[in-house]
Amino acid sequence: MADGQQPIRVMLAKLGLDGHDRGVKVVARTLRDAGMEVIYTGLHRTPEQVIEAAVQEDVDVLGVSILSGAHLPIFRKLYQVLDAFAEPVGFAVVAGGVMPDEDEETLKKMGVAAVLGQDTTPDTIVEAVRTAAADRTVGV
Repeated sequence: MADGQQPIRVMLAKLGLDGHDRGVKVVARTLRDAGMEVIYTGLHRTPEQVIEAAVQEDVDVLGVSILSGAHLPIFRKLYQVLDAFAEPVGFAVVAGGVMPDEDEETLKKMGVAAVLGQDTTPDTIVEAVRTAAADRTVGV
């Protein structure tokens, strides 16, 4: 980057049986075009696989894309894995995809930094990821 700072590192993941990844690929391109380093884990990952990969890749933000309607149990499991992790992690978690508006508060209480629905504009996604990366704290 021109200002001497390292680019934001983002991992995008699809957890569980959700087999739709067109949207997450568009988000990956959007974030790359904004100057971020993006790693996409692919389909059908477990929370354990994703957390391990995010720690190994030293990401700033983990974005989880869900279209299956199983967002609450998936995020509960994700945070169980994070809570059981031996060392605090230093990345923020962002949720994206199709989730009812009424579940946003529940997700945020779990620790999700931002909830980005299917109609979120690319500029809003970029800004939300930048904010999540800047606001993350160790032990998220």
